[in-house]
Amino acid sequence: QLQLVESGGGLVQPGGSLRLACASSQFSLDYYSIGWFRQVPGKEREGVACISSIDDTPNYADAMKGRLTISRDSTKKMVFLQMSSLQPVDTGDYYCAAEVGLKQCVLSSSDYDYWGQGTQVTVSS
Repeated sequence: QLQLVESGGGLVQPGGSLRLACASSQFSLDYYSIGWFRQVPGKEREGVACISSIDDTPNYADAMKGRLTISRDSTKKMVFLQMSSLQPVDTGDYYCAAEVGLKQCVLSSSDYDYWGQGTQVTVSS
């Protein structure tokens, strides 16, 4: 079974940047679409970015478009999410998830099959 581990979260000041990482210890992530999702208390988990298995096409949530870059490093079995110009509204627990199959990715959590445990991002002065 695919196991995902997130890292890179932490406390950052408004306007700052973070790079989140999603790693697989066993299997290559090349044949999965990988998504990043944010969850805050009392709200549903929302997709912020994903990268497609079929051709690495990225897909970003409108609210964060222009501030995110998702990328895949096949040799390291990792997917990264570079976040810039962070604001307090970006605070939350960030999860990576993998969707089985060769397809264009979507930002719907119900499409994903495997999930990591999450990493916390806090944007505050």
